[in-house]
Amino acid sequence: MLKSANKTETNIYTLEVSISGEDFKAAILKAYNKQKGNIAIPGFRKGKVPLHMIERYYGKGVFYEDALDILYPDVVSDAIKEAGIEAVAAPHDLDVSKIDEDGVEMSMKVTVKPEIEVSEYKGLKAVKADTTVSAAEVKKQLQDLQERNARVITVEDRAVKKDDIAVIDFEGFVDGVAFDGGKGEDFELTIGSGQFIPGFEDQIIGHNTGDEFDVNVKFPKEYTPELADKDAVFKVKVKEIKAKELPELDDEFAKDVSEDADTLAALKKSIKAELGEGKKAQADKDFESALLEQLADGVKGEIPEVMYDNKVEDDINNFSQRLASQGMDIDTYLKYTGMDMNKLKESFRDGAVKQVKLMLAIEKIAKLENIEASDEEVENKYKEMADLYKIEVEKIKGFVPAEDVKTDIINGKAVQLVVDNAVAEAPEKPAKKTAAKKTTKKSEAAEAKKEESAE
Repeated sequence: MLKSANKTETNIYTLEVSISGEDFKAAILKAYNKQKGNIAIPGFRKGKVPLHMIERYYGKGVFYEDALDILYPDVVSDAIKEAGIEAVAAPHDLDVSKIDEDGVEMSMKVTVKPEIEVSEYKGLKAVKADTTVSAAEVKKQLQDLQERNARVITVEDRAVKKDDIAVIDFEGFVDGVAFDGGKGEDFELTIGSGQFIPGFEDQIIGHNTGDEFDVNVKFPKEYTPELADKDAVFKVKVKEIKAKELPELDDEFAKDVSEDADTLAALKKSIKAELGEGKKAQADKDFESALLEQLADGVKGEIPEVMYDNKVEDDINNFSQRLASQGMDIDTYLKYTGMDMNKLKESFRDGAVKQVKLMLAIEKIAKLENIEASDEEVENKYKEMADLYKIEVEKIKGFVPAEDVKTDIINGKAVQLVVDNAVAEAPEKPAKKTAAKKTTKKSEAAEAKKEESAE
């Protein structure tokens, strides 16, 4: 039971806790029953030694430590609840001042969630991107659709040009000697794709099917050491020229690429609406992110380092799980990247600091605004999760505690309150080049007048 709880340092409480003799004796008996099968004393069969004989042989306190280990988690949890504090880490600096059959007296220090202040969270300002969809963007989307639905045809009546697919054989030589990896047959090279080193693709342009010729290039300085900054000659043969044949932009095209649009005009309208929705979603996301960053930056208060440490550990565990899903473990990742665990933790540190501050800010806002989550909202959230993961609601409830769901709802409401009360600012428009030119000309004219006056 809790005897006292006193704030002894910033974000640290010292708890005085006692365990009754009755409870401690019961724990001793549990420890004995758990260990007796491993204890042998001369004159007794293994597992049949009475408790009092073991205590006489090994000492009265032989099971004290095990008994305390049995009781400790629940005793500490109950004491923290009774004290009305919110611990952010396991208790530390445990001091057992008394332990015997009459009970236990001990003290410990508990790091608690800090009291923080948030800067003004209503009326925050952030830039919100323009979500207008231009004709050029719709045109670009149509062109992409054309590209995806293009036919590839063989060209026989002209030379290679940009954007063609040249089917080539090639072999590279440095100082007259062929090098590893420099040979290919029937390679389909899209001219202008940048697949090959600079200058290679440009020299294919203008050649016809059947042409055999040399391509002279220089390997970049940042290339592999054995070839870096060296001149090379590639023997090349053009075996085939292919080109994309784009479909006509008409009503038939619209019907082919869309389930809903019957005309080209309808397709354009659909594309514009889709682009607009995407832009709006991204603008809303970026706007919210900017506001939340301001919230985190505006947190004032002394935050325990252990909160940052715990967040880093959580993030690394999540990262490790993502790696595992891709068939890689954390040790292999560290080896490939040349990092150790300390460096990895450091790379997560800044993000963890911001996330902890943001979490504290959101919780503070929820408290200040008396935000709550109803039972109906919790139930609806469970249903959403069940639909998302395609499992029964009751199974979800077994995995996710109702308190966690309630917290998520409350935090979501707090964030939405910040967004709803924020001011969206229009992005700065870039200065027009023509205007800049006019300004320059005016300036030049003014300078000329000054010079004339001086003369």
